[in-house]
Amino acid sequence: MNTVQLYMKVPGSRTPGHQENNNFCSVNINIGPGDCEWFAVPDPYWGIMNDFCEKNNINFLMGSWWPNLEDLYEANVPVYRFIQRPGDLVWLNTGTVHWVQAIGWCNNIAWNVGPLTAYQYKLAVERYEWNKLQTVKSIVPMIHLSWNMARNIKVSDHKLFEMIKYCLLRTLKQCQMLKEALLAAGKDVVWHGRTKDEPAHYCSICEVEVFDLLFVTSESNSRKTYVVHFHISKLDISSSSAFVLIMT
Repeated sequence: MNTVQLYMKVPGSRTPGHQENNNFCSVNINIGPGDCEWFAVPDPYWGIMNDFCEKNNINFLMGSWWPNLEDLYEANVPVYRFIQRPGDLVWLNTGTVHWVQAIGWCNNIAWNVGPLTAYQYKLAVERYEWNKLQTVKSIVPMIHLSWNMARNIKVSDHKLFEMIKYCLLRTLKQCQMLKEALLAAGKDVVWHGRTKDEPAHYCSICEVEVFDLLFVTSESNSRKTYVVHFHISKLDISSSSAFVLIMT
């Protein structure tokens, strides 16, 4: 998500249907020498695309699928179909479902973009929550991103401001409730601190983003390596094998 991506394609190679990580936007430039054929469906129709995948026992997020255009036409799903020639730039808007086929030998450069709009933030958070239900890791740690946006960016869009504020309030409430539960259970909280540019942490089991309070178990005492876990129930608090670090 944080760097440029390069795709080297042979004739006939396909990029199966998908949306960008956490519904972010994307910029794609074909540097040739051949052409690419694109198919794209607007975000409001992604639910229908997911239904097609479920009917065929395919996972929408993790599976490899290539839609049948006739099925989409019958379901009144609009499909944008076009040729990307060398030098052409393709902008994929927020949450666009797309799949691509190389017509000739071609190289594509792409990178993700997150516009500072309420619509982009809304769809990113919605996919973040849906990923949790689907047990899929969110490449974009939305909680950390929201706090960094609040700290470093002046937001002029009032609707976006309210969305970020709501996310921060919910995060603080969750941290407070969890800390109170830990104290009530007689568990010690260990201060750990946070280094500069330290990446977000994810649970080693469910791959959910963890924030502020981390349940950490020792994987190897001899090597002093540790595994991060996500609190999901009171069982975690009562477990004697876990201790907690506060990250700031």
